[in-house]
Formats: sequence, structure tokens, C-alpha cells
Amino acid sequence: MIAKTPKTPYYAVIFTSIKLKDDDNYNLMSKKMMDLAKLQDGFLGVESARGEVGITVSYWKNLESIKKWKFNIEHSEAREKGRSIWYDAFKVRICNVEHDYEFEK
Repeated sequence: MIAKTPKTPYYAVIFTSIKLKDDDNYNLMSKKMMDLAKLQDGFLGVESARGEVGITVSYWKNLESIKKWKFNIEHSEAREKGRSIWYDAFKVRICNVEHDYEFEK
């Protein structure tokens, strides 16, 4: 599903990852983090896809909202499990979205 984001500007956090292994606990944690992110002040939406490389893009109202999400205790615990158990590598990019456009039938 494509996120319905507001009028620009807003921010995007792009999380790309390579997993070590598939694991039901990963899938449960991933869903839990998606549900928790949606409750955070400033959260605007999320899009995610996983193949050989996983890509999740979350959208945020401002940098302060992103910072609060980064330091959310449950999110921090999940990030540490990712480093120790699930990921071979990951990268986070934070971008200011200055313009967007869309097409929909």
C-alpha cells in the first residue's frame, strides 16, 4: 500500500536492510514496530517491501518526531535485537521531502 502523505514538506526515513535469516520472531517484532510507529506523534505513514534487500520508508512531520521515535524504548530494544540477531547489515537515511506527485487509476 502506498502511504497517503500530506502536502510537502515532510521527512522520510529510509531503512534498508539485509537479514541473516528468516524467523517468526522477526516478523512479530516487525509488525509490533509498525503498529507502535503509527501511534507516535508526527507519524504520517509507512511503505515496506522485502526481497533480498528490505526497504521500509516511514514518513514524519518533522525531525523532532523522528528523534523521539529513534529513542522510543521499545524501538531501541528492537533495534538492538536487529543488530544482534536478525540483520547482517542495515542503513538509515533521513531525507527532507520537498516535492512529491502521484498517479492513481
